[in-house]
Amino acid sequence: MSRMGSLGNRLYRGDVSYDFVGRRKRWYTISAVFLLISVAALLISQLTLGIEFRGGAEFRVASPDATEEIALETVQDAGIAGEIRVQQVGNDTIRVQTEKLTTEESQEVTAALAERFDVSTDDVSSQLIGPSWGQDISQKALRALIFFLIATVIFLSMYFEWKMALAAMVALLHDLAITVGLYALIGFEVTPATVIGFLTILGYSLYDTVVVFDKVKENTQGLAGGSRMTYSGAANLAVNQTIVRSINTSIVALLPIGAILFAGVVLLGAGPLKDLSLALFIGVATGTYSSIFIATPLLAGLKEKEPAMQALARRVAARKGGVAGKAATRTRGAAAPVDESVDERVGDEQEPATAGAVARGGARPTDRRPAGGAARSQPKRKNKSRPGGKKRR
Repeated sequence: MSRMGSLGNRLYRGDVSYDFVGRRKRWYTISAVFLLISVAALLISQLTLGIEFRGGAEFRVASPDATEEIALETVQDAGIAGEIRVQQVGNDTIRVQTEKLTTEESQEVTAALAERFDVSTDDVSSQLIGPSWGQDISQKALRALIFFLIATVIFLSMYFEWKMALAAMVALLHDLAITVGLYALIGFEVTPATVIGFLTILGYSLYDTVVVFDKVKENTQGLAGGSRMTYSGAANLAVNQTIVRSINTSIVALLPIGAILFAGVVLLGAGPLKDLSLALFIGVATGTYSSIFIATPLLAGLKEKEPAMQALARRVAARKGGVAGKAATRTRGAAAPVDESVDERVGDEQEPATAGAVARGGARPTDRRPAGGAARSQPKRKNKSRPGGKKRR
């Protein structure tokens, strides 16, 4: 059996346990730092929206001599002002994005690029995109997100309980906020493919959380009637029992996503494949973290406020205190010296028992010698005949 498999079995049996739930303040602090960085990046740097959301013109030219510097100079020489973004797509294709242009300006840029790279104007693709298309896509994505969250809350509340649904939603929003903040911090471009990746993150994040919560539900059935384990202890056991499964599942999901991301960045350059795989890679990684370190500790904190769970915690504490007291008493008794007074009491109790045995005709104890050492002489007992002339046999 592999080392990871052996560790998973030990975690599942409870031979090894890591206190994830008990250290929830530490995980909350780490998440709070990432969230603050994400919010600051969104407020200061803001998101780098693609042309589909801000509108503008896009030109693509394929030439073995095409470079980003030459393409930028060519567009600027054509009299185009404002923000110009130039990216290499693949090995020999250059993509140029500008602000909104008129039809005449678009034709001038196309002719300038064709002349500079010695290609036909038909080999230079161009398209004009209005900002209304991006706004429509954003509204539909937001609507889909709201419907998804409502449906998820209803399902989790029916299958588990509303506190589990609340903890899952907090973890989900945690993942989205960190992913979007990372995009704003590094300056990744947000395209419709990125939005699709953001929506796909929701499924991956909830998958790990539901797996852990299902084990929590199994471990806590009938827990309030006993006194062996608190809710936090049972929830922490569930995390330990499922952590190897969550890590393995996430690794298996991240490997193909990483391969797609590598192909999109290194081989193809900018494009929807890179945008989609990048959002998925970040989202799956943060989803695995939140299901272990955020969702379950938050659920345990909510449940521990219930009166039944508080009473359970007091019973568990009392039981552990009683067991510890008995163990300490046994330890002190084993380590204490022999009490001589006990032997004296035992000797005193044996004397009456011996005298009683003699009175019943039993054997007498060994005669004690006087202090001088001489044996005490006993007169011999003479046989006396019974009345009637018969001798005693």
